Amino acid sequence: MTGTNRNRLYTLFLILIALGPLLWASCSQEYSPRGKGYPWLAVPEGHNYQRFQDAGCPFSFEYNTIARVERDSQLMLSKPESDCWLNIVYPDYDATIYLSYKTPEEDYNLLKLRNEAHKLTYEHAKRADFIEPQLITAPGQIYGLVYNVGGAAASPTQFFVTDTVRHWLRGALYFKTSPNPDSLEPLIKYIDEDIGHLIRSIVWE
Repeated sequence: MTGTNRNRLYTLFLILIALGPLLWASCSQEYSPRGKGYPWLAVPEGHNYQRFQDAGCPFSFEYNTIARVERDSQLMLSKPESDCWLNIVYPDYDATIYLSYKTPEEDYNLLKLRNEAHKLTYEHAKRADFIEPQLITAPGQIYGLVYNVGGAAASPTQFFVTDTVRHWLRGALYFKTSPNPDSLEPLIKYIDEDIGHLIRSIVWE
């Protein structure tokens, strides 16, 4: 055996010794792919409410104390149709309930308002797994629908409430983060409770 071949064998022997533990470890351990993870959200415990009442708005309601109410004109480039278009902002969770108020009139009656709300909700149908409307009634002339939108839709909850005569209030929940139902589900359920309380607590002026 020549010196060159001997050196090659020796080098191969050293490589096998170095790789041996790694090869043994890879054969002795079972590999299982890691599941896709989602960020964990710490949902608040309990709900505490306070009443929003503004002399310029013909309605009032109760909202969670961890949120704040802002006039929509602060966040929109164009002036909204009413000074009572409001945003209920959850600053710690990048979530906002957008409220738009209108007064039904002859040219913009309840049927048109209802059809508009229905159309805006079903614009999310392409990304939604389902859209489930739920009839809402409560004392104080409160009638409406809540739409639960499942899947990766941009808005998981939309609703409208009316007294059927003088008042119309529409709401939509949005998150600034990418819609991820697995990650956001606990928070959506939490804010949905706030939405239910908001609707039941409405007082028309």
